[in-house]
Amino acid sequence: MILFIKHIGIEGPETLGEFFERNGFSVRTVELQEGEPLPEDSDNLEAVISLGGPMNAYEEDKYPFLKGEHEFIKKVIGRKIPFIGICLGSQLLAKACGAKVERSPAKEVGFFPVRLTSEGKEDPLFSGLTEEIEVFQWHEDMWALPPEAVLLAFSQRCPHQAFKIGPNAYGLQFHVEITGKTIEGWAEAYFPSEDPSFMGQKKLMIKEYRRDQDKFHQMADTIYNNFLRIISHQRNGMADRGKL
Repeated sequence: MILFIKHIGIEGPETLGEFFERNGFSVRTVELQEGEPLPEDSDNLEAVISLGGPMNAYEEDKYPFLKGEHEFIKKVIGRKIPFIGICLGSQLLAKACGAKVERSPAKEVGFFPVRLTSEGKEDPLFSGLTEEIEVFQWHEDMWALPPEAVLLAFSQRCPHQAFKIGPNAYGLQFHVEITGKTIEGWAEAYFPSEDPSFMGQKKLMIKEYRRDQDKFHQMADTIYNNFLRIISHQRNGMADRGKL
């Protein structure tokens, strides 16, 4: 089963959830903001994906469910269950691995290029991608690189964009799962409607998405298929160990 951890109603699995369902996986989404509990038993989890949200990773007093997720992520990493944290999810992963989460040098909202490091170009999650990829961003915080983690991607505006820790846990500061409807929904929810400059930014983001959506979704599908291979490799490795 693929477990998605959701922090707010409008930030869901989107194309990533559709991908796993299309490939025959059982998918479960835990709505933390609705008070749904994380599973106590992780034996049947093939992968865990922690999604985005407008809260900060360190706002545990305001959002108590973040405390439970902090412990859950540590357990998942300890069991080497494949994991991806997207935006807030990446910050929660970094925090669970002992790193600080602070304000990013630049708030990023919209489409921006990120570049793979030499390690990123060799990592199986980004196999088949060009050195520079165009991704969608919506964040104001940035994680510090956890001890023993490897930086996989960076940009001029935000130097920490993707990292890996352990054999199969990844944090992506950017979004790959979004659609045009996602952008519209987030803009309506997060932009102040009385400010015309934000409405102009919304139109620009939609225009950029429509112009490059085929290329964007091809990039996302490449990452999804790569992660699927990582899941299969972990599953096969566990099966082999069970035969010993």
